[in-house]
Order: sequence, then C-alpha cells, then structure tokens
Amino acid sequence: MNELCGVVDTLEERDLDRLERWARANCVKFNKAKCKVLHVGRGNPKHNYSLGGEWIESSPEEKDLGLLIDENLNMSWQCALAAQKANRVLGCIKRSVTSRSRDVILPLYSTLVRPHLEYCIHLWGPQYRRDMELLERVQRRATKLIRGLQHLSYEDRLRELGLFSLEKRRLRGDLIVAFQYLKGAYRKDGEGLFIRECSDRTRGNGFKVKEDRFRLGVRKKFFTVRVVRPWNRLPREVVEAPSLEVFKARLDDALGNVV
Repeated sequence: MNELCGVVDTLEERDLDRLERWARANCVKFNKAKCKVLHVGRGNPKHNYSLGGEWIESSPEEKDLGLLIDENLNMSWQCALAAQKANRVLGCIKRSVTSRSRDVILPLYSTLVRPHLEYCIHLWGPQYRRDMELLERVQRRATKLIRGLQHLSYEDRLRELGLFSLEKRRLRGDLIVAFQYLKGAYRKDGEGLFIRECSDRTRGNGFKVKEDRFRLGVRKKFFTVRVVRPWNRLPREVVEAPSLEVFKARLDDALGNVV
C-alpha cells in the first residue's frame, strides 16, 4: 500500500497531477478503483479529487499496515480490533493447551497475545478510559488462566507474575522513547519535539521539559504532550542514566513503586 499525504488548501491537484505524469512516464498503472481519499481535520471541506481523469472515492476510514485510521483520528475502532484479535488467540490457547502453569501460559501470552495489544501502540494509544479497559481486560483474562492465581485480585496477580499493567507498559514505552529523543540516539530530533524548561529551582530531576498549552482536548493524547508530566516527575537518577539499558532498569524500579 502506498500513501500520498499533504495539507490541501486549494482545489488544484498538483500532487495528483504529478503522480499521474510520473506513472505514465514510468509505465506504471494505478488501480484507481482501489484508490481512496481519507479527509482528516476539523472543518475539512472534503473536496473531490481525480487521478488521471477518474474521480477517487472518499472513505471515512482506512487500514494502513494493520492499523485502522478514521477521519477523526479516533482510535476506538483500532482498540476494539486489537482486543478482538488478542482475545481470539487467547481463546485458542485456552482450548488447545491443557497446562495452566505460569511457565507455560505466561510465555504464550507474552509471545502470541500481548503483541496484538501493543503493535504500533505509540501511534494509536487509547484515548478514552473505556478503550483502556477494553485492552486491559484481555490481560486480566490471561492472568486468570494461571493455576493458583484465580483467587487473587488483578493487581496481586500482576505482582506475583512480575508484570506491569498495559497502561503502565504504555507509559514505560513513552518514557523510553522520550529518553532516546532527549538524551539518546535521536537527541537532535528531540530538540525540535521538546523544549527544555529553564528554571533555577533545584527540586525535580534537573532535566524537565516544557509543557505546552493547547486548545483542543485531543492534543493531550499526542505523544509530545502526554509524556511531559510523567517525564518531569521521574527521579533525577533515572533521567541522568548514562545509557538506555541503565535507564530502563532504573525506570522499572521507579514504575514498580507507582500504583
């Protein structure tokens, strides 16, 4: 699948015209019946576009590399799709595996089920509490399969198994990516994503980033916004880790003390 993305503020279709000219010059033929337009953004006029003289059909949602993206960038459908796939695999494990020991169930869950719940999660992370619960319910069900843990609460099962909740794992992943941008391999790119907060105050981790103000509530779920407060709350010894591996180890210790 190929995509052509851009901000359109005119009815002229220069990019599509160039694409059509390039296709003719290189003897490439597009299946225009499979070409779709996905209009994104508030107040989008939803103009009609054509490719090679044929109108392209618009679509309210499209799949891209396994992710379901709609015109409102609402990820609820993607959350439901991920939970459905994970539940199917978990159901197969339950029906086909007789053992209920942690040595069997836990590796199967970690290898075959959880990846469905976390594939490209930085892009489509759940925006609403109901979606978070939908995903978490899969892990609740998986941990309850393990013999001897059925009578424990979900939190106690996680502690017994040495697992984080999916919500905490998403936070962990965000903080690891933030570390890479701010202090690791992508530091130059991070300078454009985050702004270092200038302060003479000695309290805090000493490497805080500025929290931007925004008008739309949906912005608070963007990576560059949602990660700021958790990053600023990290202890100094975590953000000053000399390497990514040390950061991960110190971060796990810090998150282990957070409910």
